[in-house]
Amino acid sequence: MGILSTVTLATAQVITAIPDPDAVQPPGTQGLTDILSWAKWVALAICLLGIFTAGALMAINQRRGEGGEHTGRIGMALGGVVVISAAATLIGFLAT
Repeated sequence: MGILSTVTLATAQVITAIPDPDAVQPPGTQGLTDILSWAKWVALAICLLGIFTAGALMAINQRRGEGGEHTGRIGMALGGVVVISAAATLIGFLAT
């Protein structure tokens, strides 16, 4: 065995010796979890209303020949949905 494989083996042994406890919610924080769930629901509802509004404005302005300028609003609303959903998923991934 070479020096590199000995170092790799020693590193692997150190990494496997590091404890990895399960994530446990501290007592008394259930209210915070509820508030965060409500905030996520409200934020996604606002994004959905933004998509509806941008779509309605596109339909109205299409009759006037100005429909293309609202696509940026739809993109921003969809971006908000992605960020909100990704935040919850990312935190859930990092916490486990």
